[in-house]
Amino acid sequence: MAVRAALFEVPRRLRAVVRSHELGPVALAAVTGALAGLVVAGMAMVVALLHEVFFGLEPGARLSASTAIPPLRALLVPTLGGLLLGLAGLLLARWGPDRFVDPIEANALRGGRMSFRGSVIISLQTMWSSGVGASVGLEAGYTQLASGIGSWLGQVFHLRRNDLRLLVGCGAAAAIAGAFGAPFAGAFYAFELIIGGYTAASLVPVGIAALNGYLVARSLTPSPLGIYADAMGTVTGRDLAIASGLGVCAALVGVGMMRGVAACEMLLERARIWPPLRPAIGGLVVGAMAIVTPQVMSSGHGALSLTGMMDRPLAAIGIVFALKAAASIISLGTGFRGGLFFASLLLGALGGRLFAAAVGGLWPGLMLDVNVYAIIGMGALSASIIGGPLTMTFIALETTGDFWLATAVLIAVIISTQITRQIFGYSFATWRFHLRGETIRSAADVGWIRDLTVGRMMRPDFHTVPRDTTIGAFRSRFPLGSTGQVIATDADGRYAGMVIVPEAHGLEQGLEKPVDSILHHKDTMLLSSTNVREAAAAFERAEADSLAVVDSAATRRVSGLLSEAHTLRRYAEESERHRRDLLGEP
Repeated sequence: MAVRAALFEVPRRLRAVVRSHELGPVALAAVTGALAGLVVAGMAMVVALLHEVFFGLEPGARLSASTAIPPLRALLVPTLGGLLLGLAGLLLARWGPDRFVDPIEANALRGGRMSFRGSVIISLQTMWSSGVGASVGLEAGYTQLASGIGSWLGQVFHLRRNDLRLLVGCGAAAAIAGAFGAPFAGAFYAFELIIGGYTAASLVPVGIAALNGYLVARSLTPSPLGIYADAMGTVTGRDLAIASGLGVCAALVGVGMMRGVAACEMLLERARIWPPLRPAIGGLVVGAMAIVTPQVMSSGHGALSLTGMMDRPLAAIGIVFALKAAASIISLGTGFRGGLFFASLLLGALGGRLFAAAVGGLWPGLMLDVNVYAIIGMGALSASIIGGPLTMTFIALETTGDFWLATAVLIAVIISTQITRQIFGYSFATWRFHLRGETIRSAADVGWIRDLTVGRMMRPDFHTVPRDTTIGAFRSRFPLGSTGQVIATDADGRYAGMVIVPEAHGLEQGLEKPVDSILHHKDTMLLSSTNVREAAAAFERAEADSLAVVDSAATRRVSGLLSEAHTLRRYAEESERHRRDLLGEP
């Protein structure tokens, strides 16, 4: 649901200035970036405080970096926290799912329109989920609220559709830049995942937003939010080749995790467990795992300190990898709010360490640097689950400052992304849309296609004839050249088929027969709500020049007529207009 501009009405003259100058959206992008930095710092501080209160941590300590958690706290906090989250979900259900739109869906289908209040609620749920120890990342909450702020600013200034989508991307860019201390990664996160493409016109606003988000978050956060890495060894051509194999393994693990979340949800649905109890069950299971290893809890920022984690015995790393993967699947599958971004980074780092050990065991003379492969695995698995190969490459580059290592990461993420697309076809976000029945696979703007419906394109002036009219009478009523097609209806006024006028006039006998004998497309019609792409496909299947438009498949009351030529022309015109808007062309 769109934000009501009446909540904060900007003076018309100021709106006109912002809309008419190229620097207007850039200024709003800068403001969005700064506010996103505040969001990142504020949410991180709140979750850290929740961890201190619920788990008895010392100030500045990270939950996933703990060596041990009291068993009673480990079990009770996520269980009771999950129950409260589930009960709160019942109260929010009356608002309807249209209020809870994430940035990708908003930009793909709604022209960048997000509900600010809905974004706040999702972010609060994400903070609570992470705060009680569920194995979810805060990055989903960061980008949700920051993008919601960008959308809200764009709506109160009445920005055009493409500028509004751009501000949503600016919010996400700033949030990721602030969360990881990586402005380039934040900018490419917006280009690849939120905006759906890069243009010269979007570079300045997205870049400024990412930089502001990074600067504000870094100045306010008492401890860094980014990734810690030990000194890296030299990357050679041999490592570039081995990175390809790691990319293949990462893709298989990523697809398995995404399917695992869906399988967990389906299992609970089939078991008919009362929805508020599902997060409580998930919290109990995650809490039990945390007794074994606290690294499964929360997002895993503390655990992703490569200096300490990579020095553990292989068996310990393997246990953390398996339990963290299971905890993330169970947390999201049982209804906790959050994402897989940081979990995929941690799991990728651990998986890269295990991969290096396995390859080193087969070829002992290689002497692989485990920290190098931890970074490569981190990027490869995240690229499989989240998407955005360049985003993950820049995270590695900005974390380590090593260009050769970034090259190895790029090779791994390209292979991981391509294999994931080939065998699965979705990222985690678009997979969730698919499970809901949506067809979008990226944030590319396809909302205009759904808005351009048959009802908007059809001709309301059309000719009808009863289906029992004789062909002779029909020829007298509709001479050659008067029209091309006439819609036949039955005694109740329902659609019966199409009569082709030249065909009726070409008959030399049987003129006493009803036109019912020469009807075409008896069971093929268009609905007013059908979009332009579906209409074009319907014409192709029916091999028809024109089709009747009816109010519904049940009543079949004719409301208009649409030709294939007009449909394709409008489709081409709108496609060209949106292409020009996207590129900033006049």
